[in-house]
Amino acid sequence: MPGSLLPIRTVAHLTGVNPITLRAWERRYRLITPQRTPKGHRLYTEHDVERIRNVLGLLEQGISIGQVKPLLDRPARQPVTADSSPGEGWQGHQDNMLRAIADFDEPALETIYNEILSLYPADVVSRQLITPLLRTLGERWQDSGTGIAEEHFFSVFLRNKLGARIHHVSPRSRSPLLLLACLPGEQHELGLLFFALASLDYGYRILVLGANTPLEQLPGVLEKRPCAGIVLSCSHRPARAVLEVDLPALIEKVDVPVFVGGRITSGQQKRFEAAGAICVGEMLADSLRQISRTLNTD
Repeated sequence: MPGSLLPIRTVAHLTGVNPITLRAWERRYRLITPQRTPKGHRLYTEHDVERIRNVLGLLEQGISIGQVKPLLDRPARQPVTADSSPGEGWQGHQDNMLRAIADFDEPALETIYNEILSLYPADVVSRQLITPLLRTLGERWQDSGTGIAEEHFFSVFLRNKLGARIHHVSPRSRSPLLLLACLPGEQHELGLLFFALASLDYGYRILVLGANTPLEQLPGVLEKRPCAGIVLSCSHRPARAVLEVDLPALIEKVDVPVFVGGRITSGQQKRFEAAGAICVGEMLADSLRQISRTLNTD
């Protein structure tokens, strides 16, 4: 309804930006100014929602949150470029985290990580910071006497932090429940955990099974805990039997949509779709929008 006012949880579902981040954008950067009820609850207009989406568009271009406000009201055709000043933007965040990782300084790493995740949606953090950071760690391990230990240290840290944050969020009890798991043979679950966190920001409840999950056991899980959909993650090409036997068998046995996301899906889309799955790619926000459209939860 035009002119209607929306509570913060609804805005979080519509935009994928969690309430903590929305409040930080308001207090620290004055990016939005919601109305207030007599009891102090925030209410947002449709214009506020559109402004939040414009903020997200800038962040997805690599703009840091501190640069966003003067760009929101720029002329439509004026080009946008990220600030490349030393210590600013995503490169600065990555450099700070790399120093903390190299020193095995968990308190410093936690301070940086918590600050970033309070200011940016999970999908933006994953794409602009964590993925490049993991790539850098993987490329430099041969040049450092502690490179492998650094990569393991950060992976364990990140898994613990994401798990704690996932368990801390309490979606509404009537929200749709998604079952999240990695395909058989997929040992890398960080992408799945970031997707889990982004799903919570969108208002879903989640049941996370983690790495290397046998697909034949998922129908039994759904019998005990009915879900609105299954989301499978993969970063490497799965075994032929998974694509040609296990995945089609799963889809035949369950009566909910089965989505597949991750880096490998772009090159294997036809094979996944031939098995009956719905490919949602590796961009978390786009994946969740597609899932919401399929489940009619927009």
